[in-house]
Amino acid sequence: MQALAFVNLRLLYSATMEWLWIRFPASGVETPIFIPPLVAFLISFFTSMGGVSGAFLLLPFQMSVLGYTGVSVSGTNLLFNTLAIPPGLLSYVRQGRMLWGLVLALLAGTIPGMFAGYVIRVRLMPGPEKFQPFVGLVLLYLGLRLLRDLLLARRAAAPRARIRAGPLGLLRQSFRYGNASYEVGHLSLFPVCFAVGVVGGAYGIGGGSLIAPFLVAVLGLPVYAVSAAVLANTFLSSLAGVLFYWLSPLGLKTSPDWLLGGLFALGGIGGIYTGGLCQKYFPERLIKAVLAAGVLFVAFRYLGLSRFVGIV
Repeated sequence: MQALAFVNLRLLYSATMEWLWIRFPASGVETPIFIPPLVAFLISFFTSMGGVSGAFLLLPFQMSVLGYTGVSVSGTNLLFNTLAIPPGLLSYVRQGRMLWGLVLALLAGTIPGMFAGYVIRVRLMPGPEKFQPFVGLVLLYLGLRLLRDLLLARRAAAPRARIRAGPLGLLRQSFRYGNASYEVGHLSLFPVCFAVGVVGGAYGIGGGSLIAPFLVAVLGLPVYAVSAAVLANTFLSSLAGVLFYWLSPLGLKTSPDWLLGGLFALGGIGGIYTGGLCQKYFPERLIKAVLAAGVLFVAFRYLGLSRFVGIV
């Protein structure tokens, strides 16, 4: 009797798993339907607390775990950004923190760069043998940046002040933050934003995580004042990237996997929201240490450096 009950339980489990198992025709991925949103939730939960997008870790998961290595994986990753970012972006707009002139200046360089990145991805890195080292280099940069932030002594952040944007000019954006005035020349942003767009378009991450350090460390702008513009740039440039991969101007099959990207975004929205609520309960150094370790682990594996640092 017990043996019969055990057999029935196994049959029920197998039938349930078979019902939950799904194949995504566009990408060829086969996985239980709950895995994409669950993984996106967990990744976004931790990365949102560290102030970076979860998209840069979703792409290695798709390639190495799900076996999704086609060119369209970059477009699917951009689709995640496009669907997961709007709730957070709306909160910035409601708070009056958006510097629209800076957004337009960032997009002027990023979107042409996204198209160039799309062309480079399709023409020069169509397969994983060339694309994985590129991904490794991007992750190595992000991991070292997180490690640098972790090791350097950081002063306490200044109290959050009100942002007062100046007149929207064609060549510059001026604004006041607290008692200080700032001005950004739009033309000086173009080459940096174009380069960021190239990397973001080829990788599939937009450009926020790459352009923010330049605005803060090089131009000396307060991170609280520019974070909304950076997020808007990531969203709109990712939207442009999705259109490039979907419309396939080079005539190749590069359309994103809409269902897979949607499931990732569903988990990402929940992870970003929950991470924002729980951030105050996690030490900043612990968050950045975990992120840096995970990012550098993947980077070393993709660059073939794991044997030199003792990573299995």
